[in-house]
Amino acid sequence: MSTASVPPVVVIGAGPIGLAAAAHLSDHGLNPLVLEAGHTAGTAVHDWAHVRLFSTWGEVVDPAAEKLLAPTGWSKPDTSTYPSGGDWIEHYLRPLAAVLGDRVRYGARVTGVSKAGRDRIVDADRDTQPFVVHVQHADGREERILAAGVIDASGTWARPAPAGGSGLPALGERAAADRISYRIPDLTDPAVRDRYAGKRTAVIGSGASAFTALAALAELARSQDDTATKTVWVLRRGISGSTFGGGDADQLPARGALGLAAKAAVDDGHAEAVTGFRTEAVERDADGRLVLVAEDGRRLRDVDELIVLTGFRPDLSFLSEVRLRLDERLQAPVELAPLIDPNQHSCGTVYPHGHRELSHPDSGVYLVGMKSYGRAPTFLAMTGYEQVRSVAAALAGDTEAADRVELVLPETGVCGGSGLFDTADASEADAGCCTTPAPQPVQLITVSPSPVTASGGCCNA
Repeated sequence: MSTASVPPVVVIGAGPIGLAAAAHLSDHGLNPLVLEAGHTAGTAVHDWAHVRLFSTWGEVVDPAAEKLLAPTGWSKPDTSTYPSGGDWIEHYLRPLAAVLGDRVRYGARVTGVSKAGRDRIVDADRDTQPFVVHVQHADGREERILAAGVIDASGTWARPAPAGGSGLPALGERAAADRISYRIPDLTDPAVRDRYAGKRTAVIGSGASAFTALAALAELARSQDDTATKTVWVLRRGISGSTFGGGDADQLPARGALGLAAKAAVDDGHAEAVTGFRTEAVERDADGRLVLVAEDGRRLRDVDELIVLTGFRPDLSFLSEVRLRLDERLQAPVELAPLIDPNQHSCGTVYPHGHRELSHPDSGVYLVGMKSYGRAPTFLAMTGYEQVRSVAAALAGDTEAADRVELVLPETGVCGGSGLFDTADASEADAGCCTTPAPQPVQLITVSPSPVTASGGCCNA
C-alpha cells in the first residue's frame, strides 16, 4: 500500500515532545500528522518564553529531530548553554515544524478520539478498527480523521491546579481572578513589573516554578531597593532539608541553583515562609486587599497579588471513548505511576521508560510527555524524547528498538524526597534511599486571626 492510502499516526500537540514524536515516526517511515490547537509551534512555551530552562541545549534537542534538521543547514546551539523558552521556540521548535511542513496543522483542536464505529463499551472487532479523531478547526469547520495510532502530547499547561488545598478552587478564588496569576510573571515586561513592584505578593507552590517566581520577585526587590516589595511563600507542608531541592548535589546544576536562589530569597528576607497553610478561601478586606484563609482558620492578610503555582492536571475529556488504564491518583498510565509518584518517589530514581509503561487497553494510543505524568511533577524534556523514540519504534513494529533503553537520567540530589507529605518528619526518611538531609534554617512567619507578624528563629517544619 502507498503511504497515501495508510491512515496517519495522529500526534496531538506541536510542542517539543509532539514534534519529536513526528520526527521519530518519519524516521521509521510512518506518516505523522500533528494537530495543534494553537497557531504556531510551541504554543504553550510562548506563555513562559521569558523563563530559562534548567536543562542545556544538549538536553532539549531530540536526536531524531536533529537528524531531520541537519540537511536544512540548521546549526545546533552551544550544547553547554541554557536556552529560555523563547530561545527554544526560535532556534529549534519553529525550524523543526517548518521541516515537517504540511504534516503539522495549526488551529486544529482535537475534541474527541475513539475507535471507528466503536464506543468504549463495544468489544467486537475493536482491535481491527482504526482510531477516529474528531477535530474542530479555527474557522469552525469540523473534521474526522482516521488514524493508525494516536500519540497525545498535548501536555497539561492549559489546566493549572487551583489555590485550594482540597484540589478544588478556594472559596472566592474565581471572584479574585483579577489579583491571581497561575503563571510565572515576566518581570521584564514593564506592565507586569508595575503589577508586582511595591506590592506584597503571596506565592503558593513548592516546585521549580515557585522557586523561579520567588527568585524573580526577590531580584525585583533588590533592584529597586524597595522594602515595600515583599513576597510571602505559602507552603502546604513543612520545611525540611529537601524543600529547596538537591542544591549542589543535583546532577542538573541549574536545577539545583534554582532551589538555592529561592532559599537565598528567604534567607535575605525578601520572602517569608508560611508553612502548613492549606488555602480554604480567598477573601477581600475593606481596602480591597486579599486575605487567604486556611483550613485551620488562620488568616494571611494584606496580600496585594497572588501567584498560584501548584502544578497542572491533564485534560482527559476528549479521550473519554478510548480505553485507558490510568492510576487513580496521578491520572498517569498505571505502569508509569509508581515510578513518578511523589508520595513514594525519591532520589531522582525514575528510570527511562517507553511503550510498555505507556501502553493502554486500546493498543496504539499513548499519552506522552508531560501528559503522561498526569498530576506528577519533575518531568524532563529528555524523558519525553525517550518516550516517543520507544513509542514510534513500537508503532513501526520494531519491538527490539522499542524495548531498548537509550537514556540515563540525571538524579535530583534529593533523598527522602516524598514530595506530598504535609509535614517533614520521620516518614520522609523511611521513604528515601538514603539519609534525609538535616533541616535548613529559614525565616518563618506565623499567621493567626490577627495581622501577620514576623517571628524570627530557626524552625523545624
